[in-house]
Amino acid sequence: MADDPALIELRAGNRRASIAPHVGGAIAAFYDLTDQGERLHWLRPASPEALAARNPLGMASFPLLPYCNRLRDARFVFNGETVDLSRDGNAFDHALHGHAWRRPWSVVGTTANAVELSLTHAPGDEPAHHWPYRYEATQRIELTDAGELLVTLSIHNLADKPMPFGLGHHPYYPRTPSTRIHTGVRAMWHATPDLLPTILGAHESLGMLASNEGMAADAFDLDNNFAGWSRSATIAWPDEDRSVTLTADAMFAHMVLYAPAAHPDLLCVEPVSNTVDFLNLDMPQEDIGGGVLQPGERVRASFGWRPYSGTHQR
Repeated sequence: MADDPALIELRAGNRRASIAPHVGGAIAAFYDLTDQGERLHWLRPASPEALAARNPLGMASFPLLPYCNRLRDARFVFNGETVDLSRDGNAFDHALHGHAWRRPWSVVGTTANAVELSLTHAPGDEPAHHWPYRYEATQRIELTDAGELLVTLSIHNLADKPMPFGLGHHPYYPRTPSTRIHTGVRAMWHATPDLLPTILGAHESLGMLASNEGMAADAFDLDNNFAGWSRSATIAWPDEDRSVTLTADAMFAHMVLYAPAAHPDLLCVEPVSNTVDFLNLDMPQEDIGGGVLQPGERVRASFGWRPYSGTHQR
């Protein structure tokens, strides 16, 4: 991975982050170099094959803009206008994760421990251009002196009309038989077989996630959104005596937990601002999230991962 000239490597002490602007503005890896010269990964690293194929789904984490998760039948109505995203190049039945993850980002500037990326979208007839609102998005990705990988996302409405939006990131974590997840959530969105929301309610996982022991990654077959998230989640590998804690600003009031039984190597705990199909749900704002940007309006929000090893933070 380090030999890929398109990657940007951030450094802070023995901590590293590899950024792939050309692969959806994604994070390709986040790891420590051990005294033995090995890599201790905090996010699942991109494989050489995923980098060669420029496959965002094979990265460590990628941005979700201008909305998160699925939109039913790739369409919605906003301010009396029907928006059809069915021809935007998305290969899924329901439009998924916006389009920013499927486009290259531009590098605005770099330092030894930080990079700023940007993406400008204009409506058009080309694939991924069917979102009818012009906007600019930025990511600042920084390895702080405290050892945190901090990501600040922004989105700026450049259109002459209001624009609905959501934003988030899609991290994958190393998953082992001992992996556990600790967090607090108010309720879980139950879903149809094709992962569209049905009801927001209780689930056995809520208590397990909040317990001192946390929830085992293989406790349930999950691909669900959660509302009322505490905006702090710890993914722990107790047999390795280490963990990483994700914390997020208030905008990321929703969380996605993806721990599929059919793929025991996959685990995602995602900070997001909206739940699945939020633009087609007539529900309270606190349950579905998302927002609206007026012409010229910009929002900015941050989240970050802080690794721990043993009883001491780096």
